[in-house]
Amino acid sequence: MTETPLRIDIISDVMCPWCIIGYRQLQTALEATGTAHEIHWHPFELNPEMPPEGQNLREHIIEKYGSSPEQSEQSRVQMTAIGADLGFEFRFAEDMRMHNTFAAHQLLHWAGEMGRKHDLKQALFSAHFTHRRDLSDRGVLADVAAEIGLDRDEALAVLEDQRFAEIVREHERFWLRQGIQGVPAVVFDSKHLVTGAQGAETYARILTQLTQGQNT
Repeated sequence: MTETPLRIDIISDVMCPWCIIGYRQLQTALEATGTAHEIHWHPFELNPEMPPEGQNLREHIIEKYGSSPEQSEQSRVQMTAIGADLGFEFRFAEDMRMHNTFAAHQLLHWAGEMGRKHDLKQALFSAHFTHRRDLSDRGVLADVAAEIGLDRDEALAVLEDQRFAEIVREHERFWLRQGIQGVPAVVFDSKHLVTGAQGAETYARILTQLTQGQNT
């Protein structure tokens, strides 16, 4: 009998370092357990009120979370080390900025219509955290789309005419209504919510429990 793929919904923002860490941990667990799965990405804006020019990342973290500069630096070192273990390179710098990602989420929705949302999501994480590119810039977003083989002109048109703006807003509102207040948030089998980057071992235990229940 063919194993039914486990549905995994991931609510995240490409400005969130723990979102890519959590995904890489989940990916490790999926591979280790051999779990058949299908991943669905959903939009969440960490900073929906962020102005177009964004804000220095360290200043933003200190202002939003009350972290000291020392705590901020310690967190960067920790995330960089965890990322390296998972094959993802964080290259934090003093001039890195936090940006609003509504445009990026619109582009992701468009890519999803062609079955390329996952690929674009990974490319955007790398563009921001590894290559320090400005994801508030429509031209940069279109460039990233083109780099994974999507049509740059169409990507730019999507961003300029805002054709997916309302549907993305509705998707964001849906998850807020479900009580999602922070990311990453992972929903397994449409009913089991796990928040935060839990680690590959924890994800593996969850996957094993869910798939054993599915097969009994």
